[in-house]
Amino acid sequence: MSQPPQPPNQPPGVPPAQPGGGFGAPNPSYGYPHQQPTQVAPQVPAQPSQVPPPPPGAPQTPPPPPGAPQAPQTPPPPPGTPPQAPPAAPPGGYGYPGPGQAPQPGGYGYPGQAPQPGGYGYPGGPGQPGQGFGAPTQPQFGAFPQQPGPYGAPGGPGGPGSGGGAKKRMAVIVSAAVALVLLVGGGVWFAVSGDDKEEQAKGGEGTSQGTGGKQGGGEQGGTKGDKPKTVDGKLLFEVEQEKVDDLVSAKGMWVGDQAVAKVDVYKIVGYGLSGGKKWELPLDGAVCWANPKPTDDGKAVVLVSDGKPSSEKKYGGPCTQVIAFDVNKGTKLWQKSAKAGDRDVTFDEVTIGAGTVAAGGTSGGAAWSLDGGQELWKPKEDSSNCKDAGYAGGGKLVAVRRCGDYERPQVSVQTLDPKSGAVKSTYKVPTGLNYPHIASTDPLVVAVSAGDTTGNGASDFLVVDDSGKDGTLRSKISTAGKYEPKCPATEVEGCSKLAVTKDTLYLPTEEHPSGNSSQPGRINEIVAFDLATGQTKGKTDGTAGTEMIPLGVDKDGYPIAYRNATFRWGGQVLRIDPKTFKADVLLKNADDTARAENELSPNYQQGVYAQGRLFLGTNYIRKVTVAGLGKQYTLQIYGGS
Repeated sequence: MSQPPQPPNQPPGVPPAQPGGGFGAPNPSYGYPHQQPTQVAPQVPAQPSQVPPPPPGAPQTPPPPPGAPQAPQTPPPPPGTPPQAPPAAPPGGYGYPGPGQAPQPGGYGYPGQAPQPGGYGYPGGPGQPGQGFGAPTQPQFGAFPQQPGPYGAPGGPGGPGSGGGAKKRMAVIVSAAVALVLLVGGGVWFAVSGDDKEEQAKGGEGTSQGTGGKQGGGEQGGTKGDKPKTVDGKLLFEVEQEKVDDLVSAKGMWVGDQAVAKVDVYKIVGYGLSGGKKWELPLDGAVCWANPKPTDDGKAVVLVSDGKPSSEKKYGGPCTQVIAFDVNKGTKLWQKSAKAGDRDVTFDEVTIGAGTVAAGGTSGGAAWSLDGGQELWKPKEDSSNCKDAGYAGGGKLVAVRRCGDYERPQVSVQTLDPKSGAVKSTYKVPTGLNYPHIASTDPLVVAVSAGDTTGNGASDFLVVDDSGKDGTLRSKISTAGKYEPKCPATEVEGCSKLAVTKDTLYLPTEEHPSGNSSQPGRINEIVAFDLATGQTKGKTDGTAGTEMIPLGVDKDGYPIAYRNATFRWGGQVLRIDPKTFKADVLLKNADDTARAENELSPNYQQGVYAQGRLFLGTNYIRKVTVAGLGKQYTLQIYGGS
C-alpha cells in the first residue's frame, strides 16, 4: 500500500506512478542483470479468451478489441517531487543476509523446499513426478531470470519493475479506463474456443461444477452434512450509472444482513438485498480507498478526498477524510482526520482491525476506535524515518512499516496491539521487497513480488508465524508464473482472486488448453496450498471455455469461487470442499443474463457472494464519449426468486 507522494491534484482512487526500484525492479544488487526498463504498448491477444491483465493500479479491464477506436490519452498532472533520500540501506538482496546476519539456505531465511508433485493433471501424492503447480524446485530470490511481462516488458507497463515516468503510467491508466467503455459498453464478447455444449457450462457428475460428493469442512470450521442445494439465479436488480463529465472512482461494496452499500458518484447508496434503494450517504469528495471488509455487525470505512473537483483543483482535494458508517442503516458513525502540525495528513488506504480503524500512507499512520472515533495514535517523526505505510485488518491489526532510505527502505510486517499500537511481533521483509501486500492477517500471509508475476503483483506468498516477538517464516509459496492472483502495485491490502482459510491458500492457475478433444477450449483450475508446508494438496477442476476465480471464504470457512459468465452461459457461484476439493454449485445464473453479468465480472470488477446473493459492482464511473455503447451499470444483484 505504501505509495510515493501523489502528484498535485492526483485523481482520487487512481494510484500514482510508482518509483523505480519497486517489486522485482531490475537492479544489479538484487541479482538481476542491469537494463533500462521500457514501456511497451499493450498487444491485443491472438485468442479472445487470452486477455492479459491490465497494469497494476488501473481499472481491472481487458484491452479493447481489434479495430476499436482509440481514445486520445489525457496528459496527467506533473509528478510530485520525491522526498530526499537518506543514506543508502545496508547491502543485501533476495535471499542474501544483511549486516550481522548469518547466511541461511533457501532464501528468505527458509530452507529450500522439496520438489512438489503435480501438473495440470495433478498426480495423487508425494513421490510422483511431474512439473507441478508448485514447480519441482522453487527458484530462490536473487536468481530469477529476466522474463518478459504480459506486454513484452519486465513486469508489464507501469507495473513492478517497469520503470518509466509518471506520464506514461497515467496514460496507460486512462487508456485502460477508455478500453473498458469500448469493450463492455460496445457489447463485445469473447467467444468460447471449442464446442459450446451444455455440459461445458453446467458441469457433469464428479467435475468441479457437478453435483456429486458431500461437504467436508469440519477442520475448516464448516458445517458437516449433505451438499448444498443449487439455486437457479436470475438478475434481481441493477443500477444504471449516472452521467459524469470525467472519471470518478466508485470502488467499494459491502453486504450486511439487511442491505448492500455501493460507492457511487460522491456518495454511498444502500439497497435492499433483492433491490430497491434504502438510503443515501452524501460525501464531501470522491472515494480514494474503500476497505472491502465490513465487520460482522455491518460497520465499514472509506477514505474520502477533501473536496470535489473544481476549476482550481481539477481532481479535488487530498485524501484526508476517514469516514466510518453503518452498512445496514446508512448512518455516518464519524468522520475524522489526523493533524501533522497545522495540516491534515494525507492517507492512501484505511482498514478495520480488531475494533480499530487505521489509515496509513507515505506520511505515516493514524488510528481511531471504531466505537466513537477516539484518536488512538497519529504519525510521529523519529530519527530512523520510520512510518506506518499501511495497515491490514480483520481479526488482527497488522502494519507494514518502512524505515530509512526512500528507494531502498528496511520494510517490516508488524502485528500490533489494536488499542495502543504497541508492536507484538515483527517480521523483517527481505531487502528489496519494498511493497509487500497482506493477503491475510490471521493466519498471516504476505504477498511479495520478486520475480515473474505475470503482471499480477505477487510472485510469492510468505506464511509468517507471528506468535512470538520475532516473526518467523513458516513456508513460502511461489506462483512461478503459473498462477493469477491479483495484488495492487503498492497497496498493503487489496489482493483479490485468492482465498485464505486457517490452513490453506487457494490460487487460480492461468488459463491453458484443456487437452480434451471432446471439450476443447481454454481452462483453468483452483489449486490449494498447505500453509504449513507450502506444498500443493489438491485442486478444483475448471470447465473448458470459461475461467474460475476465488472470491473469498464464507462464514463457515469454505472457499467460495466464481465461474465467469460467457457470451452465452450465465455465471456460477461455487463452494469448494476443503477435503475433496470438489466444487458444488451454490448459485447458477440464467443464460439469458450472461451479457449483463459479464459487464461486471469479478475477474476485473468487484464481486461479493453473501446472503445467498451475488453482488457485482463497478470500480469506476466514466464519461461515455462514444455513441451507441448502451447502458452502463453501477450494481447488479443476482439470486433466486
